[in-house]
Amino acid sequence: MTVYNFSAGPAVLPKEVLQQARDEMLDWHGSGMSVMEMSHRGKEFMGIAANAEADLRELLNIPSNYRVLFLQGGASMQFAMVPMNLLRGKASADYLNTGEWSKKAISEAKKYGGVNVVASAADRNFAYVPEFSTWNCDKDAAYLHITPNETIGGVEFDWLPDVSVPIVADMSSNILSRPVDVSKYGLIYAGAQKNIGPAGLTIVIVREDLIGNPVSGTPTMLDYKTHADNESMYNTPPTYGIYIAGLVFQLLKKKGGIAAMEKTNIAKAELLYSAIDGSEGFYLCPVERKNRSRMNVPFTLKDASLDGEFLKQADARGLLQLKGHRSVGGMRASIYNAMPLEGVQALAAFMGEFARSHA
Repeated sequence: MTVYNFSAGPAVLPKEVLQQARDEMLDWHGSGMSVMEMSHRGKEFMGIAANAEADLRELLNIPSNYRVLFLQGGASMQFAMVPMNLLRGKASADYLNTGEWSKKAISEAKKYGGVNVVASAADRNFAYVPEFSTWNCDKDAAYLHITPNETIGGVEFDWLPDVSVPIVADMSSNILSRPVDVSKYGLIYAGAQKNIGPAGLTIVIVREDLIGNPVSGTPTMLDYKTHADNESMYNTPPTYGIYIAGLVFQLLKKKGGIAAMEKTNIAKAELLYSAIDGSEGFYLCPVERKNRSRMNVPFTLKDASLDGEFLKQADARGLLQLKGHRSVGGMRASIYNAMPLEGVQALAAFMGEFARSHA
């Protein structure tokens, strides 16, 4: 039986990448060493890290005046590092509140300065993205923080507001899934465990002019300049995570890059949303149609008493990790880059069968 893992993270990795990592586990390219046991300052790993950065730069067309940092601590660490490094003497920063991860970022930022919530979707249980015309932006803000894809609520948007301050984006759950103009952002950060690699690695892409003026008292390890000046090697980095990420980047390039990946992601999302919308109300998606995520698809059953049976039968089919987040309930299918179309087809077919047998 083929197993399809719909976990929101740590999430499914490309089969080709796992197979290559398996084959190289004991002896990387004739070195006699596993990547797990290499010195991070040895020529072997330095080459792995350099290639990973070069491939990511190529995939996202990252301008030369941006630094790519391979860090630890997850996106949650960035909730603190962003205000520590980017307030830069300003009294406050702007934040858009579109869900659970936005709220966490807002809460953390308040420890270091003022926070102006430009708009919030809380009035409709975070099922949409407020129109830019309703935002109350501060032209003197240090930056504007957005979460383009809310992993828990399944809300996504791909447009950028017209503001004069640097835009900071938490792209943990949709990075590399669609083309992005990096030059329009001041900083992009993403935990790797959804679309890039294993948990433990965090990617930060930051414009150089935003580095070097942290708030007083910022720990050395939380200063972007520390990592930029040392090529992400100030301390031992998450070496194996960087290696796996590099393999993912290579695979994406072979498959045609981000534009090709987007086409596949659109097809997967349309298939799954069609299964929901075509169920005559048996399944419901709470998110406004224009803000539906291509990566995280939440849905509920009209009769919640069937939730347990749905999950039991799904597990028996090899359709795993479909239970919704505890704060939302229902179901959630995360269909990141590495989820094959066949996995979504199998889920859609099962959903149709289950609805017909329980209508």
